[in-house]
Amino acid sequence: MKKKALIAMSGGVDSSVAAALMIQKGYECTGCTMRLFDYTGIHLPEQNTCCGLDDVQDARSVAETLGMEFKVLNFMDEFRCRVMDRFVDEYLRGRTPNPCIDCNRYMKFGRLWEWAKENGYDVIVTGHYAHVSYDEDSGRWCLERAKNTSKDQSYVLYAMSQEQLAHTRFPLGEAQDKNQIRTLAKQYGFVNSSKPDSQDICFVPDGVYADFIERQTGETPAHGNFVDEQGNILGEHKGLVRYTIGQRKGLGLALPQPMFVKRKDMERNEVILTVSEGLYTRRLVAEDFNWIWTPGWRQNAGDGADAPRAGTILEVTAKPRYRAKEAPASVRVLEGGNVEILFHEPQRALTTGQAVVLYSGDKVVGGGTIAEVTE
Repeated sequence: MKKKALIAMSGGVDSSVAAALMIQKGYECTGCTMRLFDYTGIHLPEQNTCCGLDDVQDARSVAETLGMEFKVLNFMDEFRCRVMDRFVDEYLRGRTPNPCIDCNRYMKFGRLWEWAKENGYDVIVTGHYAHVSYDEDSGRWCLERAKNTSKDQSYVLYAMSQEQLAHTRFPLGEAQDKNQIRTLAKQYGFVNSSKPDSQDICFVPDGVYADFIERQTGETPAHGNFVDEQGNILGEHKGLVRYTIGQRKGLGLALPQPMFVKRKDMERNEVILTVSEGLYTRRLVAEDFNWIWTPGWRQNAGDGADAPRAGTILEVTAKPRYRAKEAPASVRVLEGGNVEILFHEPQRALTTGQAVVLYSGDKVVGGGTIAEVTE
């Protein structure tokens, strides 16, 4: 009997080719699109997103071309609660979240996998560029980089559980480049073979996060002061949610030298600015940490454990934001489950709310949310 695969189809070329490759591998495939966000009434374009009505139609067209059954699953209420509301709450706390990570965690590999299990599917499939393997020595499922390192998306998948990894397939993990994927899509005659990749957060398609937060909360962010590290007032800001750590452009200030956002003081409603050198720090603490694998897992954690023991020290490379380069770091597991990360060299603009993901070679060790940054 063929194994059943549920293909998460965004309407883009990657998930479409992933579906075709799974059929080639002999799976009984069903395509599905999660309806997560409704653009009606916000008067913003759907271009370069992954949740619009046009995307659903493109996914349906590809499924018909491949002879697959196709479903649309309405998860909008859960998406609003688990992703959109979290996004707003984090910004209001002065942090800078990554909602694509939450979408993967709570929707694609959380809610969708639960639905797939309930309906008799063996695996779920996405068009992510990543690779899953099984490590016999540790008895752990592992998440690894894609062969196409320029497209690798393992960073945004760090929160996957052992069960999810065991029941997920990433057919594009072996692809050498994106042109190979588009060529396959054209060979299959897919309507979306030349469609641009999605770029923006689906519920903020114009990229103006502060306006979205204003619409969601119904409140206008309070203005306050820009100050330097000595507390000298440099000008007036337009609301803390309009600024992110490391930002230089868009401050609206005439200053004698370039200055950047170093941090935000929520109690005093101040944005603290610094010169470029002041953005560099070495130490952070991450919370809500998900461990996938470490070298010597059984020694560090023990059989059946979900995390290394407190006091465990590891040497890794760490990636503190999606576009950042990995950097060597020492990691210590703290009592209570948080993780201290000390970079060997200072890193620029480490930001609370962002994810930090640890690697050992091509394998993802784990990741968590940056909760504290210190000098």
